[in-house]
Amino acid sequence: MYGEKGFALIKELSRCKETLPPYNTDLVNAVSNEIKQLLEQIKDAQSTSDNESALVTAGSKISTITIAHAGIKRNLRCLLSYHYNRIKCLRTMRWEFGSILPADIKVNLSAEEIEWFSKYSQMLASYMRSIGDEGVNLAIDMKPPKALYIEVRCLVDYGRFELTDGSVLLLKKDSRHYLPRSECEELIRQGVFQHIV
Repeated sequence: MYGEKGFALIKELSRCKETLPPYNTDLVNAVSNEIKQLLEQIKDAQSTSDNESALVTAGSKISTITIAHAGIKRNLRCLLSYHYNRIKCLRTMRWEFGSILPADIKVNLSAEEIEWFSKYSQMLASYMRSIGDEGVNLAIDMKPPKALYIEVRCLVDYGRFELTDGSVLLLKKDSRHYLPRSECEELIRQGVFQHIV
């Protein structure tokens, strides 16, 4: 049945909502080959000989072309949806993880997706540098902060940490600090600090 392989791509992607499944090159190629076969069917239907009876030929041509065209449209929609949702997931990961993807996620990507991710990161970084005099990191506060200073607890022995004002802190395990939110966001994401609410 036409479109089953395309539907299988969409089902595979919808099963893994939390993680990005490995790029299914075989199934994408199978859907592309099915599209090529349907295009050949349309060409064959259009080039049948004129010796056959006009009514029988016209009816069979129209039905063949209509079914093949519907199959092509369905497969194209499935391919576009598959790739769009993977790119949308990668865009979200860029804002969550930063410009470097974890190795377990990077293994699941195709070469084109890795190239897209690096170009998206470069464009985003150049845009953030262009804002204002010194640039603005838009990935720091994904939600508006309620306070400029927060209390954090150090989860590991991190060592020396220099703040932007030049003061140096010694971060030991289970030590508590009251620091500017902008200084702590990256270390909270890395698992060095725990925000105490």
